Amino acid sequence: METEKDRVARQFMDAIPHAQALGMRLTLMEDGRARIEMGYDARFVGDPETGVIHGGAISALMDTCCGAAAISHPDSPGITATLDLRIDYMRPATPGQTISAEAECYHITRSVAFVRARATDDDAARPVANATGTFTVEGG
Repeated sequence: METEKDRVARQFMDAIPHAQALGMRLTLMEDGRARIEMGYDARFVGDPETGVIHGGAISALMDTCCGAAAISHPDSPGITATLDLRIDYMRPATPGQTISAEAECYHITRSVAFVRARATDDDAARPVANATGTFTVEGG
């Protein structure tokens, strides 16, 4: 039986066609934290010689994960949009590996959520990218 949290997570991902097109899978969304995975797909390669996934796909993964963390914060009224997102790319993702993003909404005001995230592949000790962002929060 689907729980309320499962329903909210499914609705969140169903509402973002871009996330569906990139094959994103939400694996955690609760209490200001989220985790989303994106499997390797040759359609999203940025460098055909190396097979490395394009930074834009990683950016979309991190943005979506940060938004999920903001929405799931206990003090969030439910709707969000990205105000600012800074991504520092640390290294190329390893071709053929799933990329996972984990985000945490660490502070929220009446109108802004503050979020940080990290993307990794199978080598979780070495991040592919780190991000910090701010997101609007509005009642649903």
